[in-house]
Amino acid sequence: MEQEKIAELAAENMKTIFAYSLSRFSHREDAEDLAGDIILAILQSGPKLRDDNAFFGYIWAIAANTYKKFLQKRNRIQHTQLDEELAEEGDFTQEILRSEEYSILRRELALLSREYRECTVAYYFDGLSCAETASKLHISLEMVKYYLFKTRKILKEGISMEREFGVKSYNPEKFQFRTIFSGKSNMQYQHLFDRKLPGNILLATYYIPMTIRELAVELGVASAYLEDEIDLLKRYNLLTALPGGKYQAHLVIFTADYLNEFYRTAEQSFAGDVYAILSSVREKLPEIRAMGFPGSDFDDNRLLWALLFELTSQGWYRFKKALGVDEEELYRGSTGVNYGVSGDRSAEYSEYTAPTFAGFADINKRYAACYADFGILPKRNRYSAHRTEIAESLDAVLDGNAEALLPIISNTQKKSLKTILSQNIKDFAELYEDIYDRALSIMSEHAPKSVSAIMDKAIANTLLFNTVGLIGVCAVRSGALTVPDDDTPLGAFIYETENA
Repeated sequence: MEQEKIAELAAENMKTIFAYSLSRFSHREDAEDLAGDIILAILQSGPKLRDDNAFFGYIWAIAANTYKKFLQKRNRIQHTQLDEELAEEGDFTQEILRSEEYSILRRELALLSREYRECTVAYYFDGLSCAETASKLHISLEMVKYYLFKTRKILKEGISMEREFGVKSYNPEKFQFRTIFSGKSNMQYQHLFDRKLPGNILLATYYIPMTIRELAVELGVASAYLEDEIDLLKRYNLLTALPGGKYQAHLVIFTADYLNEFYRTAEQSFAGDVYAILSSVREKLPEIRAMGFPGSDFDDNRLLWALLFELTSQGWYRFKKALGVDEEELYRGSTGVNYGVSGDRSAEYSEYTAPTFAGFADINKRYAACYADFGILPKRNRYSAHRTEIAESLDAVLDGNAEALLPIISNTQKKSLKTILSQNIKDFAELYEDIYDRALSIMSEHAPKSVSAIMDKAIANTLLFNTVGLIGVCAVRSGALTVPDDDTPLGAFIYETENA
């Protein structure tokens, strides 16, 4: 491949290479150094590549090899420093050296896959013959001999290698697994990631497929403990088995770098659209107030905050229906969409979220709340801070014995409200088309090619929940809405349910 073409392709994939590097190191400086080494290796090795179509697989092979060399280089530096510090230890160091061979053997045994490990333990440690091992493991005598022969070669090769555990072995990356269920949920499935290991398996295999042996080194976990986790992830269709005994994550992961870039550019691009839509809604407030519901006398700002989530959610539903993207079957009758979120949400971008909730929640048998706890609102102004107070005062408000804290509308008024705001809902649907295109474009630069087939569904089905806070930020920063100095609850209204 020509050097100019190599440089062009390397530049196009710069963000993805850096995202891969960030997934391997917790410190940005290390990730930048690794990304630089990978780019250099690609430029140096690229001329050997004859098939342009093999470029993407080629760069990830280079990335994996460069990562290993990077760790070895850094470890040599650290060991040199440590040797200088321990030079006076004398007898203690010699004691460690005398036991090193046995430690390495145990390390290599821990990395063996199930078949090789079980044969080795039965034959060498339990003292069984080849025939007895075959009977115990319910395999043929020939397979036992084959496994033992291969194990000797694997152990001999492994003992002579200098292995370096990956960063995730001592510093697991933060990972949140999220499922948006449509209809029937599966709580066992939802709680799969209550522990660190499954998420870090997916993070480790997100950009580059790995064998169990490679995962064991990367995560610092013996193969015996990884096998059950991998089987579970495969059963839930979150991990794909590939040829050569490799595995790769099968879900879209929203990395911190992706989210930060998306929020930053989206606010700049779409704040004006949000302002225009809310200005149009403001003009319709006299017609809305004419319905005479409790809270209809609120000022413009308070009423607009109450309607904001309803406008965005209805617009998103309309956009998603037009796009024709459906949820997938997940596991045992559950349908919906899976996705992951990795790394810490930067405090700079926390206001772009809905930290507590965004959706619909029952208050009693007759009434429910439509609300979003917009991140840009102080906690004192969020619905969740007033939930108990609102529920306890609801009957008194309806009887005319207390002032409304939020607008309260009947079933009929809710339908009328949707009719009045129909054009604004349509405007939000069109805005979501633009937001979706932006999100998909940015994700294609941050995610591996392996998830390209499920990327559109993941983004479309999660777009509302990942942009609720963004819409609130756009509304405030554009001047369409303001945040009051008092503790007035905002971002919600109460409605009569259809079965009331």
